Amino acid sequence: MASTLQQLPTDDSVLLRVTHANLKSFSADVRFSLQASVESVKEKLWKKCGTSVESMRLELYDDSGSKVSDLNEDFRPFGFYSPLDGFRLHIIDLDPSSVTSGGWLEDTSLVEKYKISDDAYDKLDGTFRKFKEKMVSQNPPALESKIPDNYMEDLCANIKVGDRCEVEPGAKRGVVKFVGQAESLAPGFWVGVQYDEPLGKHDGMVKGTRYFECPPLHGAMVRPDKVKVGDYPEHDIFEEDEI
Repeated sequence: MASTLQQLPTDDSVLLRVTHANLKSFSADVRFSLQASVESVKEKLWKKCGTSVESMRLELYDDSGSKVSDLNEDFRPFGFYSPLDGFRLHIIDLDPSSVTSGGWLEDTSLVEKYKISDDAYDKLDGTFRKFKEKMVSQNPPALESKIPDNYMEDLCANIKVGDRCEVEPGAKRGVVKFVGQAESLAPGFWVGVQYDEPLGKHDGMVKGTRYFECPPLHGAMVRPDKVKVGDYPEHDIFEEDEI
């Protein structure tokens, strides 16, 4: 009996560029199993961008920018839609109240912030301000002045922009995006990392200075002794399901 189903490609995974309609700065290269269902693909993307599976609609574009198909049937294997390496998977969030809507996830100036007066803050115990005042009173020279400008420079010799890496604690994986001194932080050398998952604190801008660019909450600035470079592929939550 002739099958009416489209046959899956022989390769079992593809590397696609992922974009998001609400997050203009979001762009990531993600590998997907062709055997995984469309629903499983959505679950993987939810962990990266915050759009819920129920509210997510996916569109597939080829490497020339032409739309290939809408991924409307969650039960179908991803390979049914014939994605190829280099294609783009575009996320559309249908929930108007989603965390990605309104632009505030990328522009923190749109987020209402809690404010406290200086007088009220001074009355609190255990604040960083009081801790800093205590440390300065015990040791008048600024603590940061004790850190030499070449602090950790030697460890940077084998760390290059573009290297895959793993960061402790937590064995968080990502890509090195910056190596050098960061005057807005503290003396010495720093490594800027774009994590594979939203485990960071920023998008590459720290204290008003942009050191690199990455999706929101994927960036971190860490000391070189916390970074190990090498063959650290992206963690794949479907890895155990792939052949």
